[in-house]
Amino acid sequence: MEARIRLADEADAKAINWVYNHYVRTSTCTWHLTEETEEGRIHWLKGRSRAHPVLVVEVEGQVVGWGSLSTYNSRQGWSATVEDSIFIHHEHHGKGLGKRLLRELLARAEALGHQSVIARISGEQTASLKLHETCGFTHAGLLKGVGHKFGQDLDCAYMLKSLRKP
Repeated sequence: MEARIRLADEADAKAINWVYNHYVRTSTCTWHLTEETEEGRIHWLKGRSRAHPVLVVEVEGQVVGWGSLSTYNSRQGWSATVEDSIFIHHEHHGKGLGKRLLRELLARAEALGHQSVIARISGEQTASLKLHETCGFTHAGLLKGVGHKFGQDLDCAYMLKSLRKP
């Protein structure tokens, strides 16, 4: 399976939503309750800065996943900290695509001068927790019962990776 990771552009909006909206409908890995529209996704992509890239992973020319670095907090003191997001189409789980995508996001975060990457992960999303742990993130805290989806209260696990040079 040949996979390619590249920067996303506006033409990827529909494919990004194809991956993402599946999880809006079926999973607690995102706490969005309504699906993203193509227009909304295009607006989101247009609003990205160079310091906060969106990447897509393609297999045989089809986008099957995406990841992004986003502002963690708009206050200036947080400017060196970003948050990662990763979504791989459910039919492509277990093939190492998430790990490749996260490693590429981390390399770009470091190259862009970010010092820390934070992941906020729904507490029962064990695969995502393990992925981040495998890529060097440490557990930084757990907020109990702060989310709600599908009639259940959800915990939010915080994970952290420092990119600071020793």
